[in-house]
Amino acid sequence: MKASLARRGIDTSDVDTVLDLDVRRRDLITRRDEARAEIKALSKQVGRLRGAGDTAGAEEAMAQSRALGDRVDALDAAESQVAGDLHDLLLGIPNVIHADAPDGASDADNPVIRQVGTTDGFADHQRVPHWDIGAELGILDTERAAKITGAMFVMLRGAGATMSRALCQLALDRNADAFEEIRPPSLVSTATLTASGQLPKFADDAYAIERDDLWCIPTAEVPLTSVAAGEILDEADLPVRLMAYSPCYRREAGAAGRDTRGMLRAHEFDKVEILSYATPEQAPAMLDELLDRAEGTIAALGLTYRVIEICAGDLGQSHHRSFDIEVYAPGCDMWLEVSSVSWFSDYQARRANIRYRRAPSADDPKPATAMVHTLNGSALAVPRVWAAILETYRNADGTVAVPDVLAPYMRGITTIGA
Repeated sequence: MKASLARRGIDTSDVDTVLDLDVRRRDLITRRDEARAEIKALSKQVGRLRGAGDTAGAEEAMAQSRALGDRVDALDAAESQVAGDLHDLLLGIPNVIHADAPDGASDADNPVIRQVGTTDGFADHQRVPHWDIGAELGILDTERAAKITGAMFVMLRGAGATMSRALCQLALDRNADAFEEIRPPSLVSTATLTASGQLPKFADDAYAIERDDLWCIPTAEVPLTSVAAGEILDEADLPVRLMAYSPCYRREAGAAGRDTRGMLRAHEFDKVEILSYATPEQAPAMLDELLDRAEGTIAALGLTYRVIEICAGDLGQSHHRSFDIEVYAPGCDMWLEVSSVSWFSDYQARRANIRYRRAPSADDPKPATAMVHTLNGSALAVPRVWAAILETYRNADGTVAVPDVLAPYMRGITTIGA
C-alpha cells in the first residue's frame, strides 16, 4: 500500500496511522471482553454467596460488577471512537495501483496508446466552435437554460435534442448484445455514493438533497455498482454485464477558471454507462472488452480520437487501472475526454460488500467467499461527443451533416439546418 501511495505522490503516513488505530482498537476490544468475562464470573459468584448466606460478600461482588460495568461502558465508547476514526481514514485511502499502470505525476504524463485520425486537414468551416454553430442553427440555447436554472446548464432544441437522444440510443443498441439494460434511480443514498468511492472525497462535486439524505447521481456507475450490494453471487454467473442510460449531475466545484463554454462542462448531462462484476481472473479481459466497446462507438461516429492510459499520479482514488478516450474537436481545437474505462479491483466491492462464491472442487468442496472485481466505462457521454460532431461534420454552408450511424435514430433528419 505504501509503495502504491508513493507512486501516486501521496504521503504514506496515513498507513501508519491506520495500523496504530487498528492496534488500539484490538486492545480496547480485548480489555472490554475481559471486563465482560469478569462481570459474568462475578454474577455467578453473587449467586453462590447469597446461597451461602454471605450477604456482605454478595454486596461486595455486586459493587465490583458495577464498577466493571462502568469500565465496559468507557471501553465501548473508546472503541467506537477509534473504530469511527479508523473507518473514516480507510475511506480516504486510495486503491492499490496495477503494476502495469504507467508512472507519472499528472495528466501531462499520460501516454497515448493509439490515435485514429489526424488533427490536420480540417477546413476553415470546421474550425468554428460548437457553441457558435449551435446558436446559429438554433439547437443549443444556453441563454434560456441559464434563465431557467443557472450558469453551466444547457438546453438542446429541435434536431440538437434529437441527436442527443440518438447518441444514447446508439450506445445502448451497440451494447445490447451482451449487457442487461437497467434504468436505475437518479437519486441514491449516502451509503450507495460511498460504495462507489464518490464519498467522502468528492462531496463538494455532488448535488445533495439534504432533507432526504439523498444525492443526485454523478454517473450511472454509482447505482449500478450497488445493484448487488450486500449479496453473494455465484461464480457461474460471472461476469455480470450491466448498462444504463441516465442523466448525470455534477457541481464541477473545481471548474473555476476552466473553459465552461457550450457543452464542454455542464452541471447536467446524459450518458450511457457499461459496468461489470467479474472474478479477478476475468477482470483483465473485461477491461479490454469495455475499452473496445467504448472505442468502437466513437470510431463508428467517424470522429478523430485517441486512447490514453492514466498514469499513477493522475489515477482517481478508486482506480486500479484506467484508460480515457478523447475526441478531437476542430472548432475548439481541443482534445476532449469523452469516455473513461476503469478497473477498480475489489476496492468498490469491499465498500459495497459484493462477494461471490467459487464453484466447489475436489480440493475445496466448501470454498470461502471472495470479493468481486468491478469495472466500468462510459459507453457514450453526450455533451462533448455532441460538440465534436457539430464541429467535425459542419458543412461549408453552415449546416451539419448527421453521421450515418445516427441516421436510423434521427426521424429522417440527415442534415441539420437553421
